[in-house]
Amino acid sequence: MAVRVLRCRALLHLYSVKHQLSQKIKIQECFKLQYSIYNLLPEPRCGIRSLHEKVYDKDAGMEEQRLANLEEHNAARQKPIHSMNAFSERGIKKTFDNQNDSADIFGNNVLSGAAEDAGDLEEEEFTQNPVKKSLRTIDYARLIKSHLNEKRIKDAIAVLEVQMKKDRAKPDAYIYNLLISGCAKAGYTRKAFNLFTKMRQRGLKVKGGTYTSLFNACANAPSTVYGIEQANRLREIMIEKSYEPNAKNYNAMIKAFGRCGDVKTAYLLADELMEKRLPLNVDTFNFLMQACASDFEFGFRHCLLTWHKMFQHGLRPDYYTFNTVLRCVRDCGFGDLHTMEKVLEQIFAERQELLTNDLTADETIPLLKESSTSKLLESEQNSRLIEIKNDASQFEMPNLLTPQPNLGSLVSLAEVSKPHERLLLLGGLSGFMQLMKAYDVTPNIETLTTLLEVIPPTYAAEKQLLSFVRKIGLKADIDFFNILIKKRSMRFDYEGAKEVMSMIRTAGLEPDIVTYGVLALGCQTEIESRELLQKMKENGIRMNIQILGAMLRQGAENRNFPYIIEILQISLDEQIKPNDFFLKHLHNFYERCARSIDARHLSTKSKSFKNGHAKFCAKLRVYYEEQGIAGLKLEDAIKKIRDHPYTQFKEEDVDGVEPLKNYEISKKQKVRKYIKKIKIENLRSDPDNTINDEKRTQRQLE
Repeated sequence: MAVRVLRCRALLHLYSVKHQLSQKIKIQECFKLQYSIYNLLPEPRCGIRSLHEKVYDKDAGMEEQRLANLEEHNAARQKPIHSMNAFSERGIKKTFDNQNDSADIFGNNVLSGAAEDAGDLEEEEFTQNPVKKSLRTIDYARLIKSHLNEKRIKDAIAVLEVQMKKDRAKPDAYIYNLLISGCAKAGYTRKAFNLFTKMRQRGLKVKGGTYTSLFNACANAPSTVYGIEQANRLREIMIEKSYEPNAKNYNAMIKAFGRCGDVKTAYLLADELMEKRLPLNVDTFNFLMQACASDFEFGFRHCLLTWHKMFQHGLRPDYYTFNTVLRCVRDCGFGDLHTMEKVLEQIFAERQELLTNDLTADETIPLLKESSTSKLLESEQNSRLIEIKNDASQFEMPNLLTPQPNLGSLVSLAEVSKPHERLLLLGGLSGFMQLMKAYDVTPNIETLTTLLEVIPPTYAAEKQLLSFVRKIGLKADIDFFNILIKKRSMRFDYEGAKEVMSMIRTAGLEPDIVTYGVLALGCQTEIESRELLQKMKENGIRMNIQILGAMLRQGAENRNFPYIIEILQISLDEQIKPNDFFLKHLHNFYERCARSIDARHLSTKSKSFKNGHAKFCAKLRVYYEEQGIAGLKLEDAIKKIRDHPYTQFKEEDVDGVEPLKNYEISKKQKVRKYIKKIKIENLRSDPDNTINDEKRTQRQLE
């Protein structure tokens, strides 16, 4: 009985073991069936299939088995599945490109086998890069202002033509006025008028400020001919629109026509301004004097008439008025002697009329306190004042700018032709400075720099001006000393020009590229030019065409063929593009040598001249070929190498912030120092036997 019981228990145990084994086998068969079903799923659900495989394998403890059978499974996929014809015909395949498949517990893994839908891509783009709302008009205006303040004209225009167009924003008149004003200040005249045309096409209202900016664009035009054409066209538009210009519009018109050389129209506009009884101010007369400065033949005479007309209207000169007068003294003449005498008689007669009408100086015009200018000379005596008086005891300094102008006692108008001689008609350096003091106008270093160009070419006059700079307490910059070097170099005082370099070091200033440019005027040989180039290289200053032009001028003056050939080679090596002055110097030197050879001059028969001239001609041909101007006339060559003034507004900026950095450097104010350390009394003095070689000076100035 006991044996039967034990036998039954053994059978039950064997049955339970067998049942458990069968259950495990069924589970495995079930998993295998699920694998076969997942293998036949379409491609977009491969990610889900892979996820289910990993989860089921992990739960069933078959993770290692799945990885081991992966290669066998991939090989089986390549064979056709005959039991599933519908799926095999659709060409559904399974890919296991991701070797790092693991359980995506947190959902961070990207599904490797899923193909992205076009709608999903569009939705993702919309959510990640939402469409920016259009800015307000004031925001665009602020952006344009920021570009204009940094002189980035092209970027400011791009805000209107690119950004606002892309954002479908509608510009208003304020946007156009900002851009027109910015283009006018930069001299981009053509673009300013293009914007004006688009502004009218949009039906926007054109106000007085727009016309003022457009006339300023004409005044700053790179071509005076184009500036006058656009100014006349704009006046016609104003007449067609029945627009009545205001005082600011008239000032802008006078400025535009005056700077472009149409002096007659500028004065007609001033008369029209007075006829309409619009307010006159000193700016109107300043613009009229700018018109005088553009007339190189009669500008000085017009300047004197305008100066006294300003006093007749009870206006006082300012800083700009005195600076413009100095420009007329430097650049302009007074024409023929007979007409100048009539102008002086007219000025004296007008002053006499003011005095006879009992208009005292305190009520109308502030007079100078000097006793030498307190007497008004009668018109009968004016014609006799042109003659030279030899009596030194009766010497009186002339001054035609005082409220009671006079010619003094030692002036001959027939001999007045140079700037320092015209300055003597205005009282000289001392008289001009006293006149500024009388009207409470303090000169700055720009005024004294211009005065340096018109004072007599002597050490005494230069010392006197330096004394004024020290007495007033002004700080001198490097431009002041550059003009001093140029002034001495132009009178062939090259040793005195080099002395200025010690003055620059004493004042604590650093030479710039203009300093080396004026020093190049004194390089008469190739040895001196090499020394200058070495100094420039040590100071990190690159050669430019202006410095080479100054050296070429000296080489052509001395007929130094090796020097000229070396200059041409430097231009080729440094890839420096010539300008019109450089080509003119080359052409004139070549023509002068040809004329000397045709005239059979004795100097052309020497062996050194023949060898040097042959080498120069060969080098000149090579230079013209390298520049692409071989066989062209001088005028055509200049047109080809000359850059268009509007190119700077169209060129693409290089990558980086270089344009902005260059603007910041150019905007940075130049260093200015006091010159108290310069011992003026120890500077070079004029020799007793000063000889002025007029012919040589005239040839150098030409």
